[in-house]
Amino acid sequence: MKEFIGLESFIVFYRVFGGHTSCVFRKLHDRGFICGKIYLFCFVSDQNLCDLRGCCWSPQDDTRVPWCYFSSNHGYQTGGQLQSTPQVLLNRLSAPSLFGNDIDTVLLTGEYQTQNRFHFKITDPKNKRFEVPHEHVVPFTGSAASDLKYKVDVENNPFSIRVTRVSNGKVLFNTSIGPLVYADQFLQLSTKLPSSNVYGVGEHVHKQFQHDVNWKTWPMFSRDSAPSGNMDNLYGVQTFFLCLEDTSGASFGVFLMNSNAMEFALQPAPAVTYRTIGGILDFYVFLGDTPEQVVQEYVKLVGMPALPSYWALGFQLSRYDYGSLDEVKAVVERNVAVDLPFVSKNVVFHGEIEVAGLGNSGCTFSVDPAISTEPLKNGSEYPAYQRGENSKVWINGSDGAPLVGEVWPGKTVFPDFTSPTCTNWWVSECQTFYREVPYDGLWIDMNEVASFVHGSSKGCEQNELNYPPYTPQILDRVLYSKTLCMDAVQNWGKQYDVHNLFGYSMTLSTQEAIKAIFPGKRSFLLSRSTFAGSGKYAGHWLGDNAATWDQLKWAIPGMLEFGLFGIPYVRNEYALQKYDFCKSNFIPVGVHKCVVLKLKSLIGYFQPQDPAYFGADSILVKTSKHYLNIRYTLLPYLYTLFYKAHTQGDTVARPVLHEFYSDEATWSVDRQFLWGPGLLISPVLDQVGFTVSIFITEILVYWINLHSNMKFVSVFALIADFYRKNPMGLIIALDDNNQATGELFWDDGESALELKFGETLAIQHNYFIVSQNTLQMNVINNNYSDPNNLKFQEIKILGLQQELMTVTVLQGNAVQVSSHNITYNPTDKFAVISGLQLDLGKSYSLTWTLGTRDTEKFDCYPSAGASKELCEQRGCIWEDTSSSNVPYCFYGSDNSYSVSGVQYTASGLVANLTYTNTMARAFGRSTSPISTLRLEVIYHSNDMLQFKIYDYANKRYEVPVPLNLPSTPTSTVEQRLYDVTVQTKPFGIQVRRRSTGTVLWDSQLPTFTFSDMFIQISTRLASQYVYGFGETEHATYRQDLNWHTWGMFTRDQPPGYKLNSYGFQPFYMGLEEDGNAHGVLLLNSNGMDVTFQPTPALTYRTIGGILDFYMVLGPTPESVVQEYTALIGRPVLPPYWALGFQLCRYGYADDKEVAQLVEDMKAARIPYDVQYTDIDYMERQLDFTLSPEFAGLPDLVNKIREEGMRFIIILDPAISGNETDYPAFDRGVQDDVFIKWPNSNEIIYGKVWPDYPNVTVNNSLDWDTQVELYRAYTAFPDFFRNSTAEWWAREIMEVYDNPRDPSLSLKFDGIWIDMNEPSSFVHGAVWGCRDNELNNPPYMPSLGWREQGLAYKTLCMEGEQQLPDGTLVRHYDVHNLYGWSQTKPTFDILRNITKERGIVVTRSTYPSSGRWSGHWLGDNTAAWNQLEKSIIGMMEFSLFGISYTGADICGFFSDSEYELCLRWMQLGAFYPYSRNHNGEGSKRQDPVAWNTTFEEISRHVLNIRYSLLPYLYTLMYQANAHGSTVVRPLLHEFVEDRTTWDIQKQFLWGPALLISPVLEQVKADRNTGKIRKNRKNELSLIVALNDSQLAEGQLYWDDGVRIGKDKNGHLHEKSPKFKICAHKAQILSFFFSSVDFEHEHRIFILGILGNDHTRVCLRGME
Repeated sequence: MKEFIGLESFIVFYRVFGGHTSCVFRKLHDRGFICGKIYLFCFVSDQNLCDLRGCCWSPQDDTRVPWCYFSSNHGYQTGGQLQSTPQVLLNRLSAPSLFGNDIDTVLLTGEYQTQNRFHFKITDPKNKRFEVPHEHVVPFTGSAASDLKYKVDVENNPFSIRVTRVSNGKVLFNTSIGPLVYADQFLQLSTKLPSSNVYGVGEHVHKQFQHDVNWKTWPMFSRDSAPSGNMDNLYGVQTFFLCLEDTSGASFGVFLMNSNAMEFALQPAPAVTYRTIGGILDFYVFLGDTPEQVVQEYVKLVGMPALPSYWALGFQLSRYDYGSLDEVKAVVERNVAVDLPFVSKNVVFHGEIEVAGLGNSGCTFSVDPAISTEPLKNGSEYPAYQRGENSKVWINGSDGAPLVGEVWPGKTVFPDFTSPTCTNWWVSECQTFYREVPYDGLWIDMNEVASFVHGSSKGCEQNELNYPPYTPQILDRVLYSKTLCMDAVQNWGKQYDVHNLFGYSMTLSTQEAIKAIFPGKRSFLLSRSTFAGSGKYAGHWLGDNAATWDQLKWAIPGMLEFGLFGIPYVRNEYALQKYDFCKSNFIPVGVHKCVVLKLKSLIGYFQPQDPAYFGADSILVKTSKHYLNIRYTLLPYLYTLFYKAHTQGDTVARPVLHEFYSDEATWSVDRQFLWGPGLLISPVLDQVGFTVSIFITEILVYWINLHSNMKFVSVFALIADFYRKNPMGLIIALDDNNQATGELFWDDGESALELKFGETLAIQHNYFIVSQNTLQMNVINNNYSDPNNLKFQEIKILGLQQELMTVTVLQGNAVQVSSHNITYNPTDKFAVISGLQLDLGKSYSLTWTLGTRDTEKFDCYPSAGASKELCEQRGCIWEDTSSSNVPYCFYGSDNSYSVSGVQYTASGLVANLTYTNTMARAFGRSTSPISTLRLEVIYHSNDMLQFKIYDYANKRYEVPVPLNLPSTPTSTVEQRLYDVTVQTKPFGIQVRRRSTGTVLWDSQLPTFTFSDMFIQISTRLASQYVYGFGETEHATYRQDLNWHTWGMFTRDQPPGYKLNSYGFQPFYMGLEEDGNAHGVLLLNSNGMDVTFQPTPALTYRTIGGILDFYMVLGPTPESVVQEYTALIGRPVLPPYWALGFQLCRYGYADDKEVAQLVEDMKAARIPYDVQYTDIDYMERQLDFTLSPEFAGLPDLVNKIREEGMRFIIILDPAISGNETDYPAFDRGVQDDVFIKWPNSNEIIYGKVWPDYPNVTVNNSLDWDTQVELYRAYTAFPDFFRNSTAEWWAREIMEVYDNPRDPSLSLKFDGIWIDMNEPSSFVHGAVWGCRDNELNNPPYMPSLGWREQGLAYKTLCMEGEQQLPDGTLVRHYDVHNLYGWSQTKPTFDILRNITKERGIVVTRSTYPSSGRWSGHWLGDNTAAWNQLEKSIIGMMEFSLFGISYTGADICGFFSDSEYELCLRWMQLGAFYPYSRNHNGEGSKRQDPVAWNTTFEEISRHVLNIRYSLLPYLYTLMYQANAHGSTVVRPLLHEFVEDRTTWDIQKQFLWGPALLISPVLEQVKADRNTGKIRKNRKNELSLIVALNDSQLAEGQLYWDDGVRIGKDKNGHLHEKSPKFKICAHKAQILSFFFSSVDFEHEHRIFILGILGNDHTRVCLRGME
């Protein structure tokens, strides 16, 4: 007993049989060793029988594991002497017999046949046993090979044989794992394998290409059985398997030449066991450096695959039992009529179908082997049977008489194709039939051999052939089930031995017939039953499958396995049952099968299923034509692959692992496959839509495909030949080194290659090599002249990172005149050279130059100060250009990140990004690229996805803004609007709209980099129509893509060209050329800029955080905003009163001035509802204080509120720190609310509006001097802190309810928060900043006053803030969130104090600010151009989800002119936020500051506004409830009219009201109604009918101020919906009693056709 390791792990038993120690039990491990052996089944499930057989018994939890298994006493040991050829006798060890008739002495013979092939067989030296009489595998006669790549060792006792790879010492084949068993009717040999990567053996339905080695047993015995999900033996027998050893690609194969019934068992060791019930053990072991080489070695032994005729690669149609010739013609005609490309039809006739008149229509006939013994219908004898009977060609029963079975014709006999006499008879019969019906090929079926009765019409005798001692686990567990008796006799031997050879022998005989009928031609031969070597002459289809999605998936492993077996011409039968199933996937998958598709249905069971049957306009016809045209385009490439299979043994349909074995992910890939080395086919195999997860290897290998370049022309029966007359083309796919190779084989398409009598092989062989921007087209062999004078007219080059600029054609060294055209697709990086005239059969070279057109130049030096030297230091290209704004310094190569480890899920994918360029130069330490990144793509919903790139090794700052994301993704594959592709090298993400194929995002561009303080990514855009990004003043609503860069960083910056302003909105909407729309948000809050270029493309650059993108798919512009606001939060619903006209001014002297203004507005009867005061009302601009000059303000506020007006106060965030008694600051310090220096308790002080106490400001001094002399130090609350929200609420509460003096309480209704970028009048801090890199980062975004750094007019970037969860963050990261963080606390306290909805208006915004506030467009200037810009600004903020917007009417800075202010009042009356406001030092501009004409015009236009307020309020509700826009660009409603895509001087309120203001200076023509009164006025309904006399609309109505939700969680609302049809207005639902309505209601109907409108009916009453 051998030594154990770890005795506590084992249990030892001894059991004695005849005095021998039998078993040593050990505890089971994952490798399953026991008795010193791995479990090998001893073929009993009973302990007593197990003991009797001398085997080991050990019950297990896993029932798959054998309980009875061999002990070490079984097997053989060597005896005798080795002969001159490696031979040795083996003597059986003394052990109980398993099945009797053990052969005590056997002979092992080994042959070193080639460097890579070892052959050994074990025979009975005393008695001749059956050996397979193979046509191609003959006895080895050569001398032993030398320089072997393997070493063979034989162990003596017990016997085992071991084959080792010499190069690495790895044991490949090792039979010591189990005993050799060699009995008359049971032979077994097992081998340990070096890996579990086992492929092959058949024929079965293997649900996966890579075998499951977890205790699987596969029977092999040819059988007429339809494929299923069971482990049934099917039509053929293929005993070859391939084993991939490791990532080096080293592989080996094993082939057992044995034709008896057998089993192939796998177990987890890993190990495999062959069990057969007859013949000999005749093994071949093949070594290869790659899996492909192993297959090549195998087919060299069994026979190289046949080269099919060119026409046989065309699409084919078949159907079981057409019934008549007319039906065949009808099928042909209807498919020709729809221009379906197909080459032939396979006709299946049984019985006595009349075939005369079929003519020369290019048919392949199905022929079964069984021959009827019965007369024809006319009573005459069946000639074929009579001639066969006369020649004695039938298989005989054990009684010597022809065995009679039953197949399709009834009683039948079966030809013995192993007999030369039978072959001669078969050839003669095929010739006779050909003379009657000329056909093009033969399809041999039912040749397992199949019979519908078991054994024979008389049954089978009970003997050891029909009932052997051991029957493999075949279907039915009876050998003669659905076939012949095993004691039947053929020329080669007993049926027991040759049953599995029947299809093979029939193939050999049929090939002789083809040679006789088609001398010198290849024709067509297809066989259902196969054996090793069948592929030398025949193709194969995978049998009579079912129309299920599983069968579609299982067909790929089947096809790949037959590629291993040397039968590349293989197809799947598509017996389709349902049109939906057919139209969706079978055709697209089938056209890429290897390599022919047959549609076959069972008449009487299912309807016809040829594509045209479903109608010329059916989806199936359209799909079939599309994919078949792709197939026909690729036929020259496919034909070349078959030539290489025929001459070299290459696979055609190739497993992905054959090319990419170094990537372990490929080892189990069987839902994709390759054509040869170059074409990856990734079909949809599940009924879940039309997307598929595609394996893309880390190593990208490109290829050359050859294709026919013309569209399909409908010529039935000549279609393949017609394609051969079309011009040729090349597809070149470059690898990472810009190289590619390929070849083309071309001949007449049907002549046999094996010509005799010294004839020249009539072929043409071209090789293509691409290197150094040169294509060499070399003709290697050219003794075939194509009669069609074919030319290469088009060359497509894939993988060109730069544009193809020029092409030169040379023949020899002579330049050829060529009038070709060049096009380049920068998105997909390919060029097309068309118009070439390169003769097929001649050698050429094409050289080309590459360059970068201006629109493809991506700026490599976006910082200031670019130079040629600095540019080239970054590895970029410097090129002087005269074109305006085109970068001088641009990228010349791909980005340096590649993708690995892609993991797909139903809801997205995850992948790793690796930086691969160690030579790249960074801006500095903080811009060195991060070496490993993580990509996550999440399909959140059908119309929204997220893609996020971050450093998974080191936590980085991420934006703490919550989004409304589903807890788990809700998207479904079939309903998703998008498809996502991750490009691996270089890295890129591509998002396509599924319905149109439009690329919405394509970032496989050279700019991508990700470092600590510089992150950059670019994307191609779907069109030139892009809207959004802010907040900056844009001169046009549509972005100008002509090299413009826009910085984004919140700053106290009045609107100005290219100046980053108050807010930060990194969102854009893109229109696609077809009018579809999408939106993209980058959730990043660091300083950034975006560059547009006319490519069209967009580049993002940000200086921190991560890349976190969200894309919404619309598809309409309006639905883009709805989806975006669903993500970030819906716009706030303002109170009804906030829609009234509002007045404010910075510079009111005192409360008396405000009071007088109110009275003047009343007197002028100008509608007006809200009054403000700016910071003038504060004492020295200190928040939460009241200036003595405004001591009467509280009373004024109370008075106007009693009259129905409202009042809004302003608050700035900065709090003075230079006061001796200022509770706001003192309590702020106590509550620790202010932003501090990092790692310190020191507050960062800036300066803003508050003045020092006890100073008199000299306004005549310059601004900077005033700041220095008079402005107090200010601290800045950190609104992220929970304590700050509480402090802020308390301070605001004390303004509303002053605890020290209630008379000073200001009963405001809204809060206006200003200066919250945050703004400071000193740059950074009073004493400057301390961290230069943060304030002057390596890359400074393209901001206003760029050279001043980030701290310009704000805080130092190193300021430390604290998130609600306690996380410390730098102001550098959250600066752009300052206003956002202030907005919600302000909103919450406003509602808490007033108990009404109220309104907050903020200057600084971020995505989702609109949930709590409105926004005005900042401190604009009184200038005419500001009118149009205000429309652009409002439309942009509509995109950003902030509906309550408007500009300061008449302008903030400078004195407004009369006409300008008047036109602005007319425009401003249609701002959702309608406020007239201007600055200190400018003259008054309120409506009563001018003259009575101005007052009259203002009153008129504001009355129009007020009459429309119910409609505006409804729009605001719809924005709040559904995310709709209020101020709406015309393109949102009329996107089909491209004129609207550039309209920015008009806008809509919602879908129905068009506002077209006067925006330019032209000569102008020269009531105080309040909201409370307005709501009691009559309501009118304006109905504008369309051309169909239809209109519809909706009204939202509530009390205008109430907060809260009812018990069902809905806002209190009363929403009558109106639908107008012809001349009748019908209110569909009205749930609100008109308690506010005191007057009549009027309906205005516009656009009524006709004249008679005298009758109006309401509620049925006239």
